[in-house]
Amino acid sequence: MPFPELALSSALPSSPAEADAILLALPPLDAVDAPDLTSFAGVAEALKAVGFTGAPGALTRIYAPETTTLPLAVVGTGPAPGANGIRNSVGAGVRLLTGFNTVAISLPGAPEFWSAAAEGAALGGYRFEGYKKGGATRRASRVIIQTDGGPESEKALRTAEAVASASALVKDLVSIPAEWLGPADFAQRAIAEVDGLGVEVTVLDEAELSAHGYGGILGVGQGSDRPPRLVRLDYAPSNAERHVALVGKGITFDTGGLSLKPAGSMVGMKYDMCGAATALAVLRAAATLELPVHVTAWLCIADNMPSGRATRPGDVLRMLDGTTVEVLNTDAEGRLVLADGLVAASRENPDLIIDVATLTGAVTVALGTRHTGVMGDDEAVSEYLRTANEVGELAWQLPLPAHMEDELDSPIADMQNAKIGDPAGGSMFAGLFLRRFVGRVSEEADAPRIPWVHLDIAGVGMNKGAGFGYTDKGPTAASVRSLVALLAGGR
Repeated sequence: MPFPELALSSALPSSPAEADAILLALPPLDAVDAPDLTSFAGVAEALKAVGFTGAPGALTRIYAPETTTLPLAVVGTGPAPGANGIRNSVGAGVRLLTGFNTVAISLPGAPEFWSAAAEGAALGGYRFEGYKKGGATRRASRVIIQTDGGPESEKALRTAEAVASASALVKDLVSIPAEWLGPADFAQRAIAEVDGLGVEVTVLDEAELSAHGYGGILGVGQGSDRPPRLVRLDYAPSNAERHVALVGKGITFDTGGLSLKPAGSMVGMKYDMCGAATALAVLRAAATLELPVHVTAWLCIADNMPSGRATRPGDVLRMLDGTTVEVLNTDAEGRLVLADGLVAASRENPDLIIDVATLTGAVTVALGTRHTGVMGDDEAVSEYLRTANEVGELAWQLPLPAHMEDELDSPIADMQNAKIGDPAGGSMFAGLFLRRFVGRVSEEADAPRIPWVHLDIAGVGMNKGAGFGYTDKGPTAASVRSLVALLAGGR
């Protein structure tokens, strides 16, 4: 399993037979609400001796034989941690405390946040088994959380495990080399991941995509020897209270097509299927938790490769709804596959559509590498932002300015997919492009659009720097936790 098994205990282990190490999560010793450590004899003195500051995520190894003979570590939580602070700090502690199979965790002074600690531990303990001879970094394979629990403890633990499993699935899929995860491979993996969960799966191959008019997905994928796929997954419990459609960009490798990327920019482009992986993982979590919500995931999967068959700059593609698009930049391909997915999702008239994509480099310029760019209808966007804030994922709304609409116009087609030579507002241009393919709530011409949220995770989907909190270097599974919480109705 790529993340540690979680267990609960009312007392800390006292012998090597029960655990290999103990991790305490503590604020600064001089914090206003610092916990009483009299039951942890010698810990305060040992921490003072090494200059413990209690900084969030800072890990310190100490020796306190009066408390335990087991290896003992302390991770700082900051002076007044809430659930999000505990989640991040415990996640950092488990991520950094390597070499122990079973780690027991205690939260002196903050026992009410045990479920956040459990989730943080599961997220921080992720490891990709990978292809190294020596295997992955040896993080804990089992974590014991000290808590008295309560009637809801099993449900909370199950939720933490489902969220961790969803995040791990995204990270695993993103880490697999593109040679082993082409469109057909991804489709088969999607089928396998929801097996036994009561999820209906439909896969359209290149012939079926052509017969049904999915010109965007076909146009992006036609340059590759590995044909594209569209995967529809449907979790529809009888007690569903609403219907949410998830549309994910699944470019299994992005060379840029004939608008070829520079060599350095092509490194890491196996992760351009992160949006589709997120849609799959979130739907699987909803089905695992048996949430009372109808969830449909549309995985728009293609290889964007250059060849004699590839779409050329200046070619015109006809999308699923008949809209024609002049392709000026074949490296602006994500919006083309998502356009088909948004049309298909709209035809089922869901209550909410959310698309997820590593869509634009421009969003990184605008928001950096920690905030997801969010666009769409204000009310739906507000619901997402509120949920993201509650679970501690950073996100920021970008506008969809009316004055940019004219920039979508093409002299020979209904639209163009890029602004050549003009980098201004690239993320917003892409958002405006996508909005054209979100359907209406009814057949009436003046009917409002189906509520829609666009998540651009290009900046946050991959952490290229040092680890922080429960997030390691590499794929982050950004937005997974927010989306699961949104489907569950917040928490």
